[in-house]
Amino acid sequence: MEALPDLETISDTELRDLIDQLVEEENQVSYRRRILHGKIDILKAELQSRLHRQVGEGHGPLYEVDVEKLAAILASKAAPPNPDE
Repeated sequence: MEALPDLETISDTELRDLIDQLVEEENQVSYRRRILHGKIDILKAELQSRLHRQVGEGHGPLYEVDVEKLAAILASKAAPPNPDE
């Protein structure tokens, strides 16, 4: 990112031109950000749709969770699982 010029040495016209240039650059960055956010939203929606279908078919990341064991762990009635086992 460029440093600002010495503001004492530039003319009013140069100052206005610099403002216009930076506003245009900001508009381009903002547009790019909106495009990226749109793509992210589309990808998240697709992932959510896939996970929803998997759960409906009896699969998915939570399908094999042992709810009883998890409840016992959260109630401090059992030791947490050892990831090495």
